[in-house]
Amino acid sequence: MTIVLDSWAVLLLLEGSEPAASRVQQALDQGSPVMSWINLGEVYYILRRDRGESEAYEAVRDLQALLRLDLPSEERVMEAARVKADHPLSYADAFAAATAMAFDGTLLTGDPELLIEPAPWDHEDLRSASAH
Repeated sequence: MTIVLDSWAVLLLLEGSEPAASRVQQALDQGSPVMSWINLGEVYYILRRDRGESEAYEAVRDLQALLRLDLPSEERVMEAARVKADHPLSYADAFAAATAMAFDGTLLTGDPELLIEPAPWDHEDLRSASAH
C-alpha cells in the first residue's frame, strides 16, 4: 500500500502531536511515503511564518531525504483542479487528494476538508489514527 502525506500530517509529526505523529513516523519507517511538492511547499511556508527561515529550510531539507516527492505534471495539475471544482477544499489539499489518487494510495491526514465521505481518494484519519 502506498502512503501519501499532506501538510497536516507532516506538521503534526514535526510538532510531536499524537496520535498523528506516531502514525506518520510509522509510515516513514516503513518506506518513503509520497508527498506532492505543493504540499511540501505548504509545510515550508507555515514553518517559515511560525518559526523562521532557518527552521523551515532545515525541516524541508530533512523531509526531502525521507519522502518520495511528486512534482506535479500537467495531468496532476488538471486532476487537482477537478478535485477542487468538485469538493469544498483548498487548492493545496486538492493536490494531496490528486496525488493519493494518482498513486492509488491512502492519504494520511486529519484535515476535515480531506476526510469527506464519499471521497474518490482513500484516506486515514490521523486525529484518531483509525482507518476509513
